[in-house]
Amino acid sequence: MSLSFDTPTPLAYFSALVQSDDHFPLLEAAASLAQDEYPDVDVQQVLGDVDQLLARLKRRLPADAAPLARLRALNQFFFRDLSFGGNVNDYYDPDNSYLNAVLRTRRGIPISLAVLWLELAQGLNLSARGVSFPGHFMLKVSLPKGQVVLDPFTGQSLSREELSERLEPYKRNNGLVGEFDVPLGLYLQPAQPREIIARMLRNLKEIHQAQEDWARLIPVQDRLIVLLPQAWGEYRDRGLAHAGQGHTQLAVADLETYLAHAEDALDVDLIAERVAALRRAES
Repeated sequence: MSLSFDTPTPLAYFSALVQSDDHFPLLEAAASLAQDEYPDVDVQQVLGDVDQLLARLKRRLPADAAPLARLRALNQFFFRDLSFGGNVNDYYDPDNSYLNAVLRTRRGIPISLAVLWLELAQGLNLSARGVSFPGHFMLKVSLPKGQVVLDPFTGQSLSREELSERLEPYKRNNGLVGEFDVPLGLYLQPAQPREIIARMLRNLKEIHQAQEDWARLIPVQDRLIVLLPQAWGEYRDRGLAHAGQGHTQLAVADLETYLAHAEDALDVDLIAERVAALRRAES
């Protein structure tokens, strides 16, 4: 008698990983995103590769190394010896979001580089967190004598003045000036693992939407809805992608879910018209 084991679909595997915020495996969830583009990727191999990097790094440090010494060793290893850094030549390549590709090429975008760096930092018992800074994901490390904010694209440490300067365009564009200004510290709050994965998925979403690549966009939307089941706008966007692919019934179901929950949204009439047009086309 032969035993058969059903391998979970990439979406079912992802769903199992992101069930609980108490035990959210950030690196594994991030590595699993590549399964839509690379069906044969071995997520456990990716985790093993990062473990090997950590083992190499630990061999460089005495067991009693101070936090600042650990941080310096990590940055030397990650940014200089291994040459991880931002993909300035092809920033919008989806591979920049897939950890298997980032480990191979040593090139990524701030958030994918940050996820790898954070895993190594936590392996060194550094108090490090990701930061959902507007427009550019950041890292922060709490040390005995204060806090360091790093740009994962370059490894550069940023002063309060430099951070404020980077914020200026965002604040102006969003009317957060004068009496509506808010302190810099509010932009440096630690990002939760679920938020980090959502931001990674939304980066992929923007790329596929811009290219109207509905076939690639739909699996990203599926993951976003599993991750954030009450983010109703994601149902709308998946519905529109299904419509773009000619999946009329799936499109109508998603758009009606959106309409049922987004009563005050500005695009309700527009989406209702789209649903009516899809129904007419189907009949």
